[in-house]
Amino acid sequence: MRRTASATALTVAAAGLLLGADLAHAQAQAAQGYPTRPIRFLVGFAPGGFTDVMARAIAGKLTENWGQQVVVDNRPGASTTIATDLAAKAAPDGYTLLMMTDNFVTNPNLFTKLPYDSEKDFAPITLAALAPFLLVVHPSVAAHSVKELVAVARSRPGQLNYGSGGIGAPGHLSGELFNTLAGVKMTHVPYKGAAPALVDLVAGQIQVYFGNLPVTIPHAKAGRVRALAVTSGKRSAIAPELPTVAEAGVAGFELTPWYGVMTRAGTPKNVLAKLNQEMVKILQEPAMREHITKLGGEPAAMAQEQFAAFLRSEAVKWGKLVKDSGARFE
Repeated sequence: MRRTASATALTVAAAGLLLGADLAHAQAQAAQGYPTRPIRFLVGFAPGGFTDVMARAIAGKLTENWGQQVVVDNRPGASTTIATDLAAKAAPDGYTLLMMTDNFVTNPNLFTKLPYDSEKDFAPITLAALAPFLLVVHPSVAAHSVKELVAVARSRPGQLNYGSGGIGAPGHLSGELFNTLAGVKMTHVPYKGAAPALVDLVAGQIQVYFGNLPVTIPHAKAGRVRALAVTSGKRSAIAPELPTVAEAGVAGFELTPWYGVMTRAGTPKNVLAKLNQEMVKILQEPAMREHITKLGGEPAAMAQEQFAAFLRSEAVKWGKLVKDSGARFE
């Protein structure tokens, strides 16, 4: 007997529905015992920086609590897009995590095209920490306060050079925001990483730098650079004697790099919930909070929905900064 085209279509559709139902059931079953195998934790930076240290601290506690290895996989390069692309193409099962920074929201404005979709390919888990930058100058600069730096910069337009870890890096955007709000013109000098920029600051090759607080503060205490302020909205517990840039004279200035955890979109909701609950618990432990504070950060665990809203607001703020700066990766 010949089957009509409509009957065949109905049969195919029914088979598709059954297949989809079977797949959903299989995912739900697999998620029940999550995790049952090692988890990969991608980091878009080389070992040793704040992002890497945060990922390793969280990975260590997850391994301890769950009895499954959580292995940090450093994939530096291309403004974190290498690691981010790997996470975007991973299976949506919760076995590939991504430790991400504000690069996640700046990259869509820095690159003409990305190999992934920032809005559609990822599921947020939790914000982990905030970590302000430190505004420092070389001792040769006649500025012992933010107001004095503004005065020097206005008297020497374009002559003060500020370094950063690269085009579109938080240090770069901090400098551009400072230029805009203070009404000055300092010249950006991009480096291939924050470390060489700091080396050149100490050597006097550049005059101004916005750098990671715990890495930069020892140089200030040793007198190799002069610390003026922190970039966050409130003073840092690691250097409470330093004012914020805003309270020191540049009204409206606030820029705080952040660090959060994501995974592949489509990951079962109960897996996402378990990841969030466990990480929030870890980040709220007194020992972990103390560890983050000593690193110069501020613990900032939150619910998935809160983190999603945070990402949306950060995309607007950082996106505007990138566009205003004119920074682009070709």
